Amino acid sequence: MEDVIEVDKQYYILASAPRSDGGSRVLKHADTFAVFDQFGNIQPVGMGEEGLFYEGTRFLSRLSLLVNGRRPLLLSSTVREDNVLLTVDLTNPDIESEGEVALPRDTIHIFRSTFLTGGVCHTRFRVRNYSVRTVTLALALSFEADYADIFEVRGARRERRGERLTSQANHDTVVMSYRGLDDVTRRTTLAFDPAPRELAPNRALYVEELAPAAEQTYCLCVVCDLGCKPHCDPFAAALSHVTARNNQDRAADAWVVTGNELFNDWLNRSASDLHMMATDTPYGSYPYAGVPWFSTVFGRDGIITAMEYLWINPCFAHGVLGYLAANQATEVALERDAEPGKILHETRGGEMAALGEIPFGRYYGSVDSTPLFVMLAGAYYRRTADLDFIQSIWPNIGRALDWIDDWADSDGDGLFDYARRSDTGLVTQGWKDSVDSVFHADGQLANPPVALCEMQGYVYAAWQAAADLSELLGETARGDDLRQRAVTLRERFDERYWLDDLGVYALAIDGNKQVCRVKTSNAGHALFTGIAFPHRAARLAQSLLDESMFSGWGVRTVAVGQSRYNPMAYHNGSVWPHDNALIAHGLSLYGQQEAALKILSGLFDVSSYVDLRRMPELFCGFPKRPGEGPTLYPVACAPQAWAAGAVFLILQACLGISIDAPRRQLRIQRPRLPESIPVLTIRNLTIGDVQLDLLFERHPHDVGLSLLRRTGEVEVVVIK
Repeated sequence: MEDVIEVDKQYYILASAPRSDGGSRVLKHADTFAVFDQFGNIQPVGMGEEGLFYEGTRFLSRLSLLVNGRRPLLLSSTVREDNVLLTVDLTNPDIESEGEVALPRDTIHIFRSTFLTGGVCHTRFRVRNYSVRTVTLALALSFEADYADIFEVRGARRERRGERLTSQANHDTVVMSYRGLDDVTRRTTLAFDPAPRELAPNRALYVEELAPAAEQTYCLCVVCDLGCKPHCDPFAAALSHVTARNNQDRAADAWVVTGNELFNDWLNRSASDLHMMATDTPYGSYPYAGVPWFSTVFGRDGIITAMEYLWINPCFAHGVLGYLAANQATEVALERDAEPGKILHETRGGEMAALGEIPFGRYYGSVDSTPLFVMLAGAYYRRTADLDFIQSIWPNIGRALDWIDDWADSDGDGLFDYARRSDTGLVTQGWKDSVDSVFHADGQLANPPVALCEMQGYVYAAWQAAADLSELLGETARGDDLRQRAVTLRERFDERYWLDDLGVYALAIDGNKQVCRVKTSNAGHALFTGIAFPHRAARLAQSLLDESMFSGWGVRTVAVGQSRYNPMAYHNGSVWPHDNALIAHGLSLYGQQEAALKILSGLFDVSSYVDLRRMPELFCGFPKRPGEGPTLYPVACAPQAWAAGAVFLILQACLGISIDAPRRQLRIQRPRLPESIPVLTIRNLTIGDVQLDLLFERHPHDVGLSLLRRTGEVEVVVIK
């Protein structure tokens, strides 16, 4: 019998060809993102993910530059550290005519710069002649729009599509359009300044006689239109506005600077990635999950990203809580896996979502978003003392707690589980949501309902957080009840899940009450949530960081030797930075700072190998080999919000930082720094209306702390 490879065919990200050579360049602003090649082009090559996307649809599927009929030579390509601007330096190749080199290479310099702003893509070409003679230069841009839904780009096949309308071209503008089956007309307007010599529905041509040292500038503005056409400002003015807004958004962040410039590069790119991924909503700033496949609201991803960045800036937590509260489920809707009080899994725009061809217009199929929402609310209050906001979402917290009671334990055994209610929804509804990610020691998949290890911890932590908030709001009896239930759950969890022979908690318990005796990273979340008994911590730390689990780069999702271990699998042997961050933070809560340092050092090594120091969504779990970088995963999102946030949570873990804003207290407990970081400074750490600057210095046996600045009354407690 031929083996069957389990994939969720409906939502599988198809990788039938490698990504384009040389990597990609990503920009995002609000609900617009773009994936370019290193030349700044958009080409239908590799996996076909390049394009300009807006509201879940690709509005530009080709944008390609030729110089005198030839592809230019690449000199350099990068995205500015603040992620606002893509810059590309190009030059002409040797161009022959009648057997002679008519235009020697490196004669013409083309500086191409591109940025996004709210449904608009701006590109400018600055061309300069470095020859001693006049040169005839022909610049040709070809372009196309396929209006593919993002799920089509991922590999979905549709029985029918809408109608591509006739393109219109005048002397300086081209309009392409498509009328979808959802009766929405999507338009792409390309405006050229100056007007090209020739302009057709899919091609623009500039021809110039450039004297020695002469320079010419051309601008292209691409507008994505869903019926409310965005305004196209001049290039320089629009760039100035976007840059100023980006600087304003980051002004409230705490800034971390170390004595290691490579580490600083990782920190700076990560912070920039988080702010780039954040999108303004009516409820605040929400970090979208990842580009290209998940550039939208995800409940679980947004919550965990907000937790990672909470000590740096609580703005994301405020925006995430507000948005998710406003979009909490209010009724049973089987097709969306929704029940009253449940917190959103994801939301999608685009034609396929509007037509119900995918269930993700507003979808609730994650078991853990709801307790994580309550956890984040408690953490947000401890970080900010913002009681007014907590009171405003207190009814939502109550409904989330009711959902845990009424819906999360389907068979009444005291464990919290999932089983999809929609035939088109996700089969697996924890964070490892591949169809084959929850299994038994012999490789058999777990039968639903499935009670995941980490879900028990999330409920435990949610009840503890809700107990604190209940007491704060005068609901003492409710707080006492929640705390007692948490104690009972902790005891039940330890009894049912602990695997002494493996030194970890079991992955899950399935619907047949069979324990999934598999060694996975899920067990580390028991430390993060505090459900693990203290006497388990040292053994669990040892197991998570032994050779079967720790690759040298990070903790694997599944240990080497387990039945479904595959270092190239999405969830069954790969390494996820956010997963490692949660584990590291959990280790620090149990006094295992040295183990957290090991995770920090492994991911720091990864950052030195990846493009732009940008931490990818995941990478392969192959063992670290001397002198080589990590093995990358072919369809990983980069940037990915919770991967970008990982460094901040791990650093918080290693430094032992905790903030108690209601008590106006900063605690530093057992701070540690790796050998690669001799000094570390935190500036503009804000607690209430007080700002602090701190200096950490690594010594042979400990880390010293100096308070450089304090603008008001905040107690700083240091525990060595």
